[in-house]
Parts: sequence; structure tokens; C-alpha cells
Amino acid sequence: MAMQNWFECKITFQKTMENGMEKKVTELYLVDAINFTEAEARITEEMRPFINGEFLVADIKRANYSELFFSDEEAADRWFKCKLSFITLDEKSGAEKKTSTQVLVQAADLRDAVKKLDEGMKGTMADYVIASVSETTIMDVYPYSAEEKE
Repeated sequence: MAMQNWFECKITFQKTMENGMEKKVTELYLVDAINFTEAEARITEEMRPFINGEFLVADIKRANYSELFFSDEEAADRWFKCKLSFITLDEKSGAEKKTSTQVLVQAADLRDAVKKLDEGMKGTMADYVIASVSETTIMDVYPYSAEEKE
């Protein structure tokens, strides 16, 4: 699998609330893209069918996730940012070295996120510690798929 470049895209638009009132909202989405220009084009394309009227790509920034763990479960409708610390031994000095990385997990709640994280990490040989798990405001994730380019 190719190295993915994730971009957090903030979209601002008018949303009709349940009471019929219009409200300006900003939502966060994650897009796999080559650069900022492609990220803006991709999020615009992805959002067009879901938003009536005008919307603005208010902000785009790089997101540093080494891996994403998706879930097909209906209840897994939230995204959790998990900070992992890998513990390695320096062969020369014998000292422990910690390397941190961030992983995004789709889950129903915090407990489910930790469970899915551990399941996703089963194949790794490195020892790791879960340093933190926190819920994000990411609404949805749009990975790159080869069919889109055809």
C-alpha cells in the first residue's frame, strides 16, 4: 500500500436544523490526497451531493496519521485519535527508545476504539503502549481509491 497523505478539510455551510431554522455549521472531514489542491478538489466532489446550496472549504491542513482502522459496524460512527508509543532498544547503549505515532480508529465509543486498536495492531512485532485515545470531530473519511481516476 502506498504512503497516504491525509488532509483535514473544514467545510462551512448553511444547515437546516430539525426546527426548520438555518444555521451556519463547520464540519471536519479527512481526505486522502497528493497535495492541498487535490484535497480541496476531492472534498468538494465528495460534499457536493450532500449539501444543498453553497459551501466553503474553510481550511485544509495535513493530518499526521500513520494508519487508519476502519469498521463496517453500524454503531462505529465516530473517529478516535490514538497516540501510540513504540518501545525499541538501542543496540549500542541498551537504552529504551520511544517513538510516537498517531493512528485513527473508527469505533462506537472509547472502549470500542481501544479494542479495535488492539485488534488492528495484532500483527505488529513491536511493543507499543497506548499513550492516549481521544474522540475527534471528524465526520467522515475519504480514502483514495483507484476507481476514481478512471
